[in-house]
This record gives sequence, C-alpha cells and structure tokens, in this order.
Amino acid sequence: MAEFWTGYLLPLILILAKILLFVVPLLVAVAYVTYAERRIIGAMQMRIGPNVVGWFGLLQPFADAVKLLTKETVLPTGSSPVVFFLAPMVTFSLAMIAWAVIPVNEGWYIANINVGILYLFAVSSLGVYGIVMAGWASNSRYAFLGAMRSAAQMVSYEVSIGFVMISVLLTAGTLNLSEIVMAQKGLWFFIPHFPMFVIFFVSVLAETNRHPFDLPEAESELVAGFMTEYSSMAFALFFLGEYANMIMMSGVVTILFLGGWLAPFDIAILNAVPGIVWFALKISFCLFLMIWVRATFPRYRYDQLMRLGWKVFLPLSLIWLVATAGFLVYTGRVPV
Repeated sequence: MAEFWTGYLLPLILILAKILLFVVPLLVAVAYVTYAERRIIGAMQMRIGPNVVGWFGLLQPFADAVKLLTKETVLPTGSSPVVFFLAPMVTFSLAMIAWAVIPVNEGWYIANINVGILYLFAVSSLGVYGIVMAGWASNSRYAFLGAMRSAAQMVSYEVSIGFVMISVLLTAGTLNLSEIVMAQKGLWFFIPHFPMFVIFFVSVLAETNRHPFDLPEAESELVAGFMTEYSSMAFALFFLGEYANMIMMSGVVTILFLGGWLAPFDIAILNAVPGIVWFALKISFCLFLMIWVRATFPRYRYDQLMRLGWKVFLPLSLIWLVATAGFLVYTGRVPV
C-alpha cells in the first residue's frame, strides 16, 4: 500500500495540483481579459463600458458566465450532434493544453521538454480542427463559410509564424523554451529581430482571428461565422478558447522576443521583482496591443488578408531566416 501511495498516487496528485495552479489563474485571467477589453475599448471610443455589476463592473465576467450557463442549449435541425458539441470542447482543450510547456518563471512549468516550441506549434496548428468541425456540424451556410475562411487564414499565417520561430531558434541555439528565455539575458530578441517581431505579432492576430483579421466571424456578412448556431455553454467554450488562445500566444511572444520572465534591465531593484510578475506584465502589454488594434483598425477584405500573408509576410520571413542563418555561420556561432 505504501509503495502504491509513493510510487503512483502521490506523483499523480502532485501533477494534478500543478495543473490546477496553471489552469485556475488562467481561467480567471480569461474572464478579466474580456472585462479589460470592454473597458479599454469603451475608454478609447469615449464610452463607459461595464460599470454596474460590482465595483467598477468587476463582477461583470461572472454575471456573463451565469447568464450563459443558464441559457438554453439549441441544437440546429439537421446538424451532427456529436461533432457539434465536440467542436467547442476541442477548441477550449487545445487552448489549455498548450500551457503544459510554457515556463512562467525559472523552473515554473508543467513539463520541460527539449522540443517545447515544436509542441506549441503542433497544438496551435490543431486549433483549426475545432473551428472546421463547428462550421461543418452546424448545417448552416454562415457557419460553414466562416469555418472555411478560418481554415485558410490559420494555415496561411502559420507558414510565416514557423519561419519567424526558426529565426529565433537559430539565434538561441535550442528548442527548449526555458533555454530560449535564458539566451536573451542582456539582449531581448525583439531588438535584433524587430521586423520579425512585428510580423509574428500581426500573424498572431490572424491566427487567433482577432481584429483586423476577424473575417471568420465577420458580423456584417456572416452573423457570427462558425459560432452562429451556438448558444449557452457551447458558445461560452468558444469564447473562453479564443481569449485563452490570445493569452497563450501573448505568452509565446513574450518567451520568443521579450525575454520571458527576465527583468528589462540588469538592475538589482528590478531583479528583485519575481519573474512571474515580469512575465504577467509582458503578457498584459501584448494583450493591450491586441485590444488597441481592435479599437483602431477596420477589418481587412479577405483578398487583402491572403495577399498580406502569402505575398508580404512569407517572402520577408523567408529572407530574414536565410539572412539570420548566413550571419550566424559567418560569425561562427553556428558551425558549418
């Protein structure tokens, strides 16, 4: 019995506790990102935003959650029930499991695998399946068109995201996310790779279906895109998945370009601040930029979206990758 406890049960409990330490704060953060978005955009557009439920409207996310939980779940006629309800679960689950390899501080992670960046790229690539499943299973033209748009959009921008990641990996000399952060001591990668930082951030907006690339759920023509037929908790899971993806991709931007949990300058008073605080502040900065973009820019046309991805970002990221590799070989940092 003691061997069963120490060998099997105790490690399982510790792993579950570690997962909860990541998931619970993440879910709270997702709830308050929705609140922050409404307040920030309200301020930018000279509106008020949520300010009634709770002090400064801070309980609004919980009121929204209760409303969605108590609404009726509608199943469209002619839809595929299993796939219809599985789609939001897939989207939300993928947004959660991506955090398994993201280090929020030195030594703070669920799993420290040597190919963490490949794991992240694979999980983010699978996100398109939940959206395609939702569009197909809904038995709606609006939902199907939104799903097809999203599939083409995500596949297109993943190519440039991949090339940008490879440029960073060559510079760091590792695929381990913690080691990539430690390689930025003294110089964050967004400085030497600034054009790629911009391309990566814009590609993240397209990958997460955010403004000005929210064509899969364009209200003016597709009602709500692939989410048109969803209601109640199924809609809430898509909503949570989208914002969890925003936080996750902001975390990836932070790790690849903004030094992860490292302080901006090697000063004693800044180094005294816990690394997780710096990590959270950098993610908050990236989220603020996403919200700012939504409040500022109009939506792209679909042909403009595709042209930007294939004719601008892809050649630029490929040229930068070749230039980075050539520079590293020339300076002797990468042996031939």
